Amino acid sequence: MARKRAAAVAGRLPKRFREVSFDREPVVSMNPAVIREVRAYVRAIEQRLDEGRGIWFAGKVGAGKTTLAMLVSKAAMEADRTVAIYSLPRLLTLLRDTYGEDARYSLSELIDRLCAVDLLHIDDVGAEQSSPWVLEQLYTIVNTRYEDGKAMLLTTNLDREQLEAQIGARTVSRLYEMCGTPLPMFDGDHRMPGRYDDEPAPVDEDAMWEGAAPSRYGRRAAGGS
Repeated sequence: MARKRAAAVAGRLPKRFREVSFDREPVVSMNPAVIREVRAYVRAIEQRLDEGRGIWFAGKVGAGKTTLAMLVSKAAMEADRTVAIYSLPRLLTLLRDTYGEDARYSLSELIDRLCAVDLLHIDDVGAEQSSPWVLEQLYTIVNTRYEDGKAMLLTTNLDREQLEAQIGARTVSRLYEMCGTPLPMFDGDHRMPGRYDDEPAPVDEDAMWEGAAPSRYGRRAAGGS
């Protein structure tokens, strides 16, 4: 079982974050109050996911938001839950690519996959140029997971007012109900020499869907129908 869980993490978590731990830097130097909240969430990870209760982090660049988010995603993987990890700019690129003639998935198929995993981890929310199309896609993903009781995990550099201006008040309102108040991250920059880089790397997009439960549209994330 331990080997299986280690393999799952190695196959789906970006390499830089596979060894992330509460007992290692930069986590040990972060705000203890925030770390207590993350520990509590991780200890009850299965219950939180079953309840559709997410968690998110807000604060300045380099404060360790992505590191803590990856720690949560790692815990979910070790609990044999399906997890999809994307930066928002990368996710929007994939959504746009579905319009290509050689696209692997249609737009509806990709959104269905995003809505089927147990935990959807989106990094850098707000780090994109807003447009009606962006607002529509984000709202569709968030609202579908909201209605289906599926948890989300997010990081952002923006406050609520800025988020509402960037991704829409309806979307932000649902995120607050799903994830509560963002945990504040205003520590020093952990990207300084000797610290972890806080950027997520690409992950295996097939492995992340494996075993995902059906969404309310009836498709399975592993390619079934």
